[in-house]
Amino acid sequence: MTGTGVGPELIRLTGVNASYDHKLVLEDVSFHVHEDQFTGIVGPSGAGKTTLLRLLLQTLDPVAGTVWRAPDLRVGYVPQLESVNWNFPITVFECVLMSRKSSRMIPMASAAEKASVFEVLDRLGIGDLADRHIRELSGGQQQRMFLARALLRQPQVLLLDEPTSGVDISTRHDILHLLADLHEDGMAIVLTTHDLNGIATHLPHLVCVNRQIVGEGTPRDVLTSAVLERTFGARMEVLEHLGVRLVVDEAPATYTPGSRS
Repeated sequence: MTGTGVGPELIRLTGVNASYDHKLVLEDVSFHVHEDQFTGIVGPSGAGKTTLLRLLLQTLDPVAGTVWRAPDLRVGYVPQLESVNWNFPITVFECVLMSRKSSRMIPMASAAEKASVFEVLDRLGIGDLADRHIRELSGGQQQRMFLARALLRQPQVLLLDEPTSGVDISTRHDILHLLADLHEDGMAIVLTTHDLNGIATHLPHLVCVNRQIVGEGTPRDVLTSAVLERTFGARMEVLEHLGVRLVVDEAPATYTPGSRS
């Protein structure tokens, strides 16, 4: 996998501050997305990972700094599954179709638009679920459905918020391989994750965030005890197994009877 971002620039954040209700969430953040980039954003809850995605999407305006995007840039977005109302009365096919650019109602969708939906559903292996209600899907199927929504618009950049949250190990691997295939096809990908070992260690480019960008580079550059402690506020140990870095919480000191803490 490549993905360190040396191709043409698509999105650029320069010296950005972001806040909610006058509370600063991100401070002095500079971040670039290139067309050959595959980046994972890691950090603790409340560190500003989702806020960084919102800035890239331009659904949030910075209170300082600038956000630049290439003209006519097509951006796809996959939200956290926890943020979705799964009781909304809609099928998989209808949910994906609603993401198209046309403003026409679903019954008025053209034959070409409907064919495009089935094509992307088949590509993601869920074509047989088109008529199923969205609440009847497994976690992995739900994630693939929202990925299909994003892909229907043929994005140049795909942004995903915790794409493997709440799914099993097998599904997590499937999603990671699918994203790797999309990247190999020429799509820039930026995702947030709290899964340091299952996802982050397998990505070519990582950014550690905790209000500011704490570290950036390859997993070997970023997954170090020093960078992780500044990011998560706790000491972590980094091991290496078969060329892959593994992050573990540092074990507490062993208690010896009679000793003082």
